[in-house]
Amino acid sequence: MTHAFDITNLGIGIGLRPVHYDEIYSLEPDIDWFEIISENYMVEGGKPLEHLDKILERYPVVQHGVNLAIGSPTPLDWDYLRRLKRLVARTKTPWLSDHLSWGRLPGAHFHDLLPLPYTQEVIDYVAERARIVQDFLEIPFALENLSSYVAYTDDSMPEWEFYSQVVEKGGIFMMLDVNNIYVSSRNHGFDPMTYINSIPLSRVIQIHLAGHSDHGDYVLDTHDHPVRDEVWALYSEVWSRAPVSTLLEWDDNFVSFEETWAEALRAKAFQKELHESTL
Repeated sequence: MTHAFDITNLGIGIGLRPVHYDEIYSLEPDIDWFEIISENYMVEGGKPLEHLDKILERYPVVQHGVNLAIGSPTPLDWDYLRRLKRLVARTKTPWLSDHLSWGRLPGAHFHDLLPLPYTQEVIDYVAERARIVQDFLEIPFALENLSSYVAYTDDSMPEWEFYSQVVEKGGIFMMLDVNNIYVSSRNHGFDPMTYINSIPLSRVIQIHLAGHSDHGDYVLDTHDHPVRDEVWALYSEVWSRAPVSTLLEWDDNFVSFEETWAEALRAKAFQKELHESTL
């Protein structure tokens, strides 16, 4: 099935985290949108949905998942997808994303974002499953690039070629995490600009930004620091060619909502600078 989706740039958002609920309710900040972790709200009722409905009264919400495990060698979980679609109806999310990863085996769910082998066989497998997911949800579906720390001996192409072929063959979109590109480039020794210059930026529906922990010999995607200058530089390169919705993730060692929002707003400064440089 071919879809013609109308995709809007929502502006700058941050990940909605329970630690910030009270500040959000009291401050009523002029924030463009929030991103939620879908699985946190795929419940029948209770406090999570009460908070979600309160946020939805004032702000657009976009769903981002962590448990689809689309590359796993198991059938698609239709119970999970039906519950996901019910949440889509509730939030009116304009698109939905998850990760280009696996995490399930028959009888086991590892609850982790595990990298896939970069082979044509895996491309064909994941692309078809992604197409099915998008058709079922009836909204744009995007896959996010991982931060990775290991590689497979069976890899037959670089990550950017694998990622590009999955989204193009599946007719889906990219949820491009710029921090993950940087983290993986350090861990695997490639040029992050080669990655950016080699992917179809027209398929990028949303950008993720986050902080990481630099241990010298390796880098961890920890989401518990401000965004590093090297990542902001890559963001400028991407956004100059793909001016799409931008999201700041902060998931540990939390700071106040106001400090988190101030970090996200740095993206507006980079966007303004890019706009003025083209006048």
